[in-house]
Amino acid sequence: MSKIWLEKSYPPKLPFEIDPDKYSSLVQMFNKYCGLYHDRTAFINMGAKISYKELAEQSEAFAAYLQQDLGLVKGDKFAIMTPNCLQYPIALFGALMAGLTIVNVNPLYTARELEHQLKDSDTKAILIIENFAGTLADVVDKTNVKHVILTSLGDRLGLVKGAVVNFAVKYVKKMVPPFKLSNTLRFNKVLAEGAKRTFKPVEINGQDLALLQYTGGTTGVSKGAMLTHRNMVANLEQAKAAIKPLFTGTEEIIVTALPLYHIFALTANCLTFVTLGGTNLLITNPRDMPAFVKELGKHKFSAITGVNTLFNGLLNTPGFKDLDFSHLKMSMGGGMAVQRPVAEKWQQVTSVLLLEGYGLTECAPMVTLSPYTQKEYDGTIGLPASSTDVKVMDEQGQEVAIGEPGEMWVKGPQVMAGYYNRPEATAEILKDGWLATGDIACMDENGYFKIVDRKKDMIIVSGFNVFPNEIEEVVMMHPGVLEVAAVGVSDADGDERVKIFVVLKDKKVTEKELVAHCRENLTNYKVPKLVEFRDDLPKTNVGKILRRELR
Repeated sequence: MSKIWLEKSYPPKLPFEIDPDKYSSLVQMFNKYCGLYHDRTAFINMGAKISYKELAEQSEAFAAYLQQDLGLVKGDKFAIMTPNCLQYPIALFGALMAGLTIVNVNPLYTARELEHQLKDSDTKAILIIENFAGTLADVVDKTNVKHVILTSLGDRLGLVKGAVVNFAVKYVKKMVPPFKLSNTLRFNKVLAEGAKRTFKPVEINGQDLALLQYTGGTTGVSKGAMLTHRNMVANLEQAKAAIKPLFTGTEEIIVTALPLYHIFALTANCLTFVTLGGTNLLITNPRDMPAFVKELGKHKFSAITGVNTLFNGLLNTPGFKDLDFSHLKMSMGGGMAVQRPVAEKWQQVTSVLLLEGYGLTECAPMVTLSPYTQKEYDGTIGLPASSTDVKVMDEQGQEVAIGEPGEMWVKGPQVMAGYYNRPEATAEILKDGWLATGDIACMDENGYFKIVDRKKDMIIVSGFNVFPNEIEEVVMMHPGVLEVAAVGVSDADGDERVKIFVVLKDKKVTEKELVAHCRENLTNYKVPKLVEFRDDLPKTNVGKILRRELR
């Protein structure tokens, strides 16, 4: 019997219980750390830097303008629709200081998706990068948005570099389509005018909404998860409890390639490293892998977060293996399953373990994380975060035995207040304080959890449950495969067959060869019956493969 059984709590948790009420709000936390680390660099983007002192001053100026010139009041919704750039943290913290609720928006949204989110959230004002202003122009009259603040990519890069970047983006690369929006404001002018105002502090408590963070909509209509200031403070304290011993230096740099409008990067990178006095290296376009690797070569980075496809892409980009990894202390994967071949190759190249964690929008997002003291990749998502309970349930609402799969349920101070204006959807997922995640997991005898798959992605073959993650991991073991997705395809009698969509590194690999490889590693009913080769796979904005589109 494991010694874990002798501990006070089972399953065991990552170190320490945390105080979710340590700070009354993200604003109180932000002000504390900006004062403590005022002379350190908070963010870097395209070579431009902003210190904690400058960030605090510019955020306050932004808050003053929202408050006094636009007349926005506590509780109003403020949308941010930009890629990773210095404007994002300035607007984020400024709007929070003004007592507003942040609505993060994916810049790649279609007009339909944008209209839904702005209307559903009752957004009053938006900061948008002009590259995508045409999308807003198509729908703004159908929403309650009263104020539009426009920004250009180079606006915070300095006079000379900013002008060069903005000219290149608009006139050389032609990345700003024509649009018509009336009564717009410019970001730099808002900051300049706001600096002349006197900001009036707003009283904010833990139950106030910090974020309306919309779910990706990969399993249905996008819903706004209500994340309070207490939810966010709790998750930051949980993150710090899990990783703080790793980061004791004065020049800790985290690579932020995932978009800040996504809850993973927002919490794990932006907010957590503010509490550590670290620097976020903002990557505006991580899809340009050669440029991404070149940028990494300029910095002594301490940490990097990403999804499996990002780590896999870096490993297959020329020059990555030659980077200096001597300062790298933590690599963290989330958002989708980390595949063993990718994790093992990552550790081989960087000499740093690729930790896997698990979270979801509704939990701000961290639920579990592999301990940083772990030596080798083990395929688990680690242990529950501090002050977090996790259990695995069957369809009848009973806890399953150790090692058996079931739906993962979570309870903790980071669990959302509910979905905005959706009581029925809230009731479906929140049950007596527990959040039913929709993910199938199992727990081993040591209290470590493993995600088996999404409940809705499970394939039923002749009555047997087949999990796409397992199929994909096996296919990825083949040296000629770059990416893969597995789905279920219904046949004439209603049964399902496993189909895989494959992107090859080695174009000589055949369907017969891949099926033979799977037969060596999988039970017969799990072996793919259909194989389709593709040049690429559909993905979300953070790089998660969209199985539903392939289905």
